[in-house]
Amino acid sequence: MVKIEAFLRPSALERVQDALHSIGIVGMSVSEVRGFGRQRGHREVYRGAEYQVDYIPKMKLEIAIKDSDQEQVIAKISEAAKTGEVGDGKIFIVPISDAYRIRTGESGEVAL
Repeated sequence: MVKIEAFLRPSALERVQDALHSIGIVGMSVSEVRGFGRQRGHREVYRGAEYQVDYIPKMKLEIAIKDSDQEQVIAKISEAAKTGEVGDGKIFIVPISDAYRIRTGESGEVAL
């Protein structure tokens, strides 16, 4: 089992969610986060004053999946989120040693 952590543009979230639903992935957690990578923030003008915005709003998507679904999920996220511009996001894969469903007591991939 693995956990996919994807950091995306807020505008890409709905496309990514639809793409994942199309392959049967329905359980996910979404958080609003702020950060920067190579994009390094940007400048904005507010009431005539220019200022630097260092932390860019992003969406963090977390999905626990079976190992066999990993490549397909990564492909769908990449395809749906890609604009070709700096700031499209990143995908991280984190191994999961076990999972437990509290309600039923099931564990392992069955608990996903």
